[in-house]
Amino acid sequence: MSRLVIVSNRVADVSKSVQSGGLAVALADALRERGGIWFGWDGRVVADDAPINVTINQYEEVQTATLPLNQRDYDEYYVGFSNNVLWPSFHYRLDLGVIDSKSIEGYRRVNQRFARSLAALLEPDDLIWVHDYHFIPLAAELRALGVKQRIGFFLHIPFPPPDIFLAVPEQLWLARALFSYDLVGFQTASDTSNFIRYVLERAEGEQLSESELSAFGCTTRFESFPIGIDVGAFHAMANTPKAEEQIQRIHRRSMASSQIIGVDRLDYSKGLPDRLRAFRRLLELYPENRKAVTLMQISPPTREDVAAYSDIRQELEGLSGAINGEYSDFDWTPVRYIHRAIPRDTLAALFRGSQVGLVTPLRDGMNLVAKEYVAAQDEDNPGALVLSRFAGAAEDLVEAILVNPYDTDEVALALQRALTMRIEERRERHQALIRRVREHDVTNWRESFLDRLRKSRHPVDDETVT
Repeated sequence: MSRLVIVSNRVADVSKSVQSGGLAVALADALRERGGIWFGWDGRVVADDAPINVTINQYEEVQTATLPLNQRDYDEYYVGFSNNVLWPSFHYRLDLGVIDSKSIEGYRRVNQRFARSLAALLEPDDLIWVHDYHFIPLAAELRALGVKQRIGFFLHIPFPPPDIFLAVPEQLWLARALFSYDLVGFQTASDTSNFIRYVLERAEGEQLSESELSAFGCTTRFESFPIGIDVGAFHAMANTPKAEEQIQRIHRRSMASSQIIGVDRLDYSKGLPDRLRAFRRLLELYPENRKAVTLMQISPPTREDVAAYSDIRQELEGLSGAINGEYSDFDWTPVRYIHRAIPRDTLAALFRGSQVGLVTPLRDGMNLVAKEYVAAQDEDNPGALVLSRFAGAAEDLVEAILVNPYDTDEVALALQRALTMRIEERRERHQALIRRVREHDVTNWRESFLDRLRKSRHPVDDETVT
């Protein structure tokens, strides 16, 4: 069996049996089964004149190979192009993009360096799986170095429509780079369709089959592989004696009979200010919810060195304070805002103990919080899921209450519907939702992608990918 080589922005600690998230567990399990390497950034930022060397650690059948970024690379590649250009653009927020020629050069430079470091570690029959927007050109750089192995790529964030992608600097170069992979995976059929449309309309490509495209002198497969969670593990985490104790403690400490929960990184793509406005509108339109319903919003910090993130934190804190100032009483606080990371077992308990899961991103690749909320529920008395139409999960979780997150009144109405939904309807919806979540779990996602990658064939032409 050939080794598996995983490339991602950050490398999980495979020495630990329990990882921070289901995706890390799934990839680490695949590496343990097959043997291989997890390659990527180690999270360190060193001085510009410091040496950048690969650090290799061995844990049974798995190696981790990591290297730092220097300050210039961090500013230009990571903050600059990856998170100030690609992230907002791919989430349909061109207004937040910061275009800088230096950041484009940094993105190229770091991908070239990572390719050189990785190529030196490869064996002839390795299967290489590259993850996310940080490394779109990595396969092209590897091909330029003579790497012939099968290479797959998975984009965890959305892929925008052609008219938006056209505004991304060097978009034709990025599209050409994707044709250096043998297989490119997207989260949803909509993302796949957006890319196919771009290739056909703007890159003079040809569609050879439902998922096969020819352009730039190459033929490559592009398909959707909806990512999932470890359903059994998360459900079990939500149903331990410790979880039951946490749920009972929440109920004892609050006079509210119902809790709405939202869990999101502090990111402008998550629609957090819009969500709080919708909750305030719920209290305005349906005053019977005052003192009866609490919104718990958990938003751990992320990318705090990007200006847009500090702005949204200030807005969110201002809104939560304004709502509490207007509606709270000595024995009831309508919004409980938590700006820190919460352990996964605690989140699982909070999901199970909340009557409504509120997942309303303005745009999201998939959003696993929606699937975790479904997995955590008590099947005899499940909560209701309110889900944005613009989350990738909405393509599959059609039995959720789907909403337009930009429409404050529509979200407020959906919350009222969820809070007052009869138990028979909640059970019926949950049965359908959990069936879909189990069908598209993280193991199915991983094995479907790797099986398709193993069977792929890609004639490498070094001149067309450089």
